[in-house]
Formats: sequence, C-alpha cells, structure tokens
Amino acid sequence: MSASLFRRQALGTARCFSTSQRRYAAEVKSLGVIGAGQMGLGIALVAARAAQVPVHLIDNSEASIQKALAFAKKLLDKDVTKQKLTQEQADKARSLLAASTEMDDLSSVDFVIEAVPELPPLKFDIFRRLAQICPKHAILATNTSSISITKIAAATTDDPTDTSASSRVVSTHFMNPVPVQKGVEIISGLQTSKETLETAVEFCKKMGKITSVSADAPGFLANRILMPYINEAVICLETGVGDRDSIDAIMKNGTNVPMGPLQLADFIGLDTCLSIMKVLHGETGDSKYRPSVLLGKMVDAGWLGKKSGKGFYEY
Repeated sequence: MSASLFRRQALGTARCFSTSQRRYAAEVKSLGVIGAGQMGLGIALVAARAAQVPVHLIDNSEASIQKALAFAKKLLDKDVTKQKLTQEQADKARSLLAASTEMDDLSSVDFVIEAVPELPPLKFDIFRRLAQICPKHAILATNTSSISITKIAAATTDDPTDTSASSRVVSTHFMNPVPVQKGVEIISGLQTSKETLETAVEFCKKMGKITSVSADAPGFLANRILMPYINEAVICLETGVGDRDSIDAIMKNGTNVPMGPLQLADFIGLDTCLSIMKVLHGETGDSKYRPSVLLGKMVDAGWLGKKSGKGFYEY
C-alpha cells in the first residue's frame, strides 16, 4: 500500500496534536509500528483494538507482514468466538490495520513504536531515518528491553545540541505477549522532554495498559529485576542445585508465579536473555550480573527456546 493511499484510507486529514485537555500530553491519532514479529504485531493489534487508532505496520519482509496479518485475523476471530469481541468490533480493528515494507509510509503518523531485534546498529539506523521521515511533532518510541534510550535518541542527529528529534525519543517497553500482559515500562532518555513522556504514558493507557516509569539505567526496572532471577535459575541448573522441573515447580508453587523461570526464559528467548545479561554485566561492571555459562552454551547451540523449538523444554 502506498503512503498516499494509506493516508487517505486510514489517517484522515488531521495531522496535528490536540492539547486542549492536557497540559503536556498530546493526542495520538495515528500509529506506526516497525517490526511485524510477535511484539510488533501484538502492539499493532492492541492499538487498533483498544485505542482504536489507525496503525501502519512496517517490516522489510513481505512474507512476515502477510504472516502477521493472518495471525491478527486469527486472534480477532478467536476473541469473537470467546465473546470477548463482537464481530463488528473485530472487523473495525482489522480495518484499522495497514501494512507495507516502506518506512516512508510513516511520514504522517503521530507516534511510532520500533519493535525490531535487540541490535544497537539496527535501532540506531532506524531512528536516524525516522527523524528524517516522520513529522516534526511525532513521538519516536522504542520497545527495547536493554539498550540505552539516551544512545538511541542521540542517533537521531549529528548535532548533540539539536534536540528537536532526540527530545521526542522515549521507550515504551511492552511485556510479552502484548495482548495479554497489562504492564508497560516507560523510560526517558536524558534528552526526552516532559511532553514526550506524558504523551507516551497517556497513549499506553489508552491502549488499556498499566504504566510504570523507569530511569534510563541498565536493564531499566523489569529486566533489572527479572533477568538476574532467570540467570540464577540457570546457574542452579548448571551447578546441580536442582533439576529443571524442580526449579520451575518450586517457583510456581512456592511463589505463585504462572510459570517457572526456565520455562519463562524459553518464552522470552534464550538469546534475548543472554543479550540483556551481557548489557547488565557490561554497563554496571558488577559480577552479580555475569551471564550463566550454560545460557551462553545453549545460545551457541541454537537452542533459543520456544521460537527455535528447543530450549530448556522442547516445543
């Protein structure tokens, strides 16, 4: 779908924020999402369903886009079957979703959320391009789980004194799976303006999420707490303190969490867990964040968890 056709069908003609009811937060009337994987699709679907704003999903793979749209239809149909949505509501949500392989199609959106793999050069390049493509009022958000928001914001310009783009960069770190988990972590970089932060918080609330605000510190809040927990469970396994089933069972039955740490790691992706632990260890220099040797070996073997069919469990 071309940018002009998308604008006519989905975005309408109003392109500026309305600030009449709030001092800082601005109204978001259209959303762009970069990355049609599990996280990107989840964000796009929840925005269309709950916030009821037009969403344009971008991915460099047409096959990934078609797979994502088909899965979105499947999820909406399932919600209708379970009577969580009416058919009319499902149809409306589906009508608000558009997709393409061209990032230039984001030239008219009010808010963009990047949800691509945790590769700093990739994210820096995307934000450099977004600063040039998107309107001057658009919020530029990342779903990163570990990379510094300040560094991502700095990538938007070659002039550190020019904060016209970097002040609009923020993190909206959604929890996986997005349609199920209520929590969203909002993280400001050093450059992030108060209006940007307020707008991100309000838009996530409009999506039906419960927000928590974090400083731009290694791991932020969620992963600063969660990943050492998972890493310690892997260390318990590799050193023989307990077997897989015992480790997961004691945490499920002893602390009332829905799944044990090893199963949770499989669902997150062992490569993602390892990447975050490396960031925590490298940026803090604290030995308590040293990644488990077994975790690194499993990633080397390609045993990444649910997405690869094998991790601590087989799928």
